[in-house]
Amino acid sequence: MIHNSLCGSWDMINNDNFEGFMTALDISIAVRKIAALLHQKKVIEQVGDIYIVKTLSIFRNYIISFKLDQEFEEYTRGMDDRHCKSVVTWQRNKLVCTQEGEKKNRGWAHWIEDDKLYLELYCEGEVCKQVFKRINS
Repeated sequence: MIHNSLCGSWDMINNDNFEGFMTALDISIAVRKIAALLHQKKVIEQVGDIYIVKTLSIFRNYIISFKLDQEFEEYTRGMDDRHCKSVVTWQRNKLVCTQEGEKKNRGWAHWIEDDKLYLELYCEGEVCKQVFKRINS
């Protein structure tokens, strides 16, 4: 079960190596330049046993929903537009997604540390490290 501390709305405060991660996904230079300028917001929700992670910006939104430990077909629409088989698991204090498909060693991990939400996105040796602060509502 996702710890309730992950649920909520989060504003990005740091975004290291996003360019490298997008390059590993073969995202066009024009889209990379726009995406690098964006301020992202993350919303994590739990509805029963379904979890919803929303990545929001003024340019594009990406929403994923899943059940823990169940493989699902994911279409990364608005990112690199690829199909992959994904599974999300709880590993120690991290929510970890493994994405199997055309790109190797691809996935992400979310966790809380010092009241901040951390996200590592990885693909083919590139790692993007993002940090978010909770939005008080």
